[in-house]
Amino acid sequence: MTEFIIADNQAISNVGLIHLLNADKNLSAISIVENKSELTKILRNIPEAIVVLDYTLFDFRSIDELLQLHEQFQHAHWLLFSSELNTNFLRQIITGYSAFSVVMKTSSKEEILLAIHYAIKKERFICTQVSNLLLAAIGHQATLSKTAAANSLLTSSELAILKEIALGKTTKEIASHRNLSFHTINTHRKNIFRKLEANNVHDVIKKATRLGLIDLTEYYI
Repeated sequence: MTEFIIADNQAISNVGLIHLLNADKNLSAISIVENKSELTKILRNIPEAIVVLDYTLFDFRSIDELLQLHEQFQHAHWLLFSSELNTNFLRQIITGYSAFSVVMKTSSKEEILLAIHYAIKKERFICTQVSNLLLAAIGHQATLSKTAAANSLLTSSELAILKEIALGKTTKEIASHRNLSFHTINTHRKNIFRKLEANNVHDVIKKATRLGLIDLTEYYI
């Protein structure tokens, strides 16, 4: 029989969780705790319990305190159940610890029930909302890394000249504006085209935009 501990200081959530859990005949007990001290005390008696925790509303001062409790009771399974969780927190919990499942309070009833059933089997469950959030964060980080790599590819002078090329300025106009020789600007231009593997102005602007080196909305609005 499975035993659940509800660690959530939101009354309406507790009522809803108790209703859902009571509908399952496999449960032997549901305990409700109001702080970390009470949670620790009950876990000593039922170390294999499933803890339904709203981390954001409970009295954990940091993720380290939560992980320390996990290390102390390694046979427990944790079902994180919150309205909002920080992306960095989620990334650390999910990538490093299989004993943590996550479902949001804004998830559908069906998905919350599914998360509970996974928890009963001590299997990890990540709800759709959190999966999409983490995938978006990974995509954003990949874009930032790609842009950083591209920025390191071009010198500061080349980046500045690239932006003037995007404005449609000719080599002669850029040289005049920067008080540099035509030859100097032309050399920078050739280096930009070579590094971005572009054959013409249209191609260089297209690749620079894709890499995040320039933002066309700054020029054409």
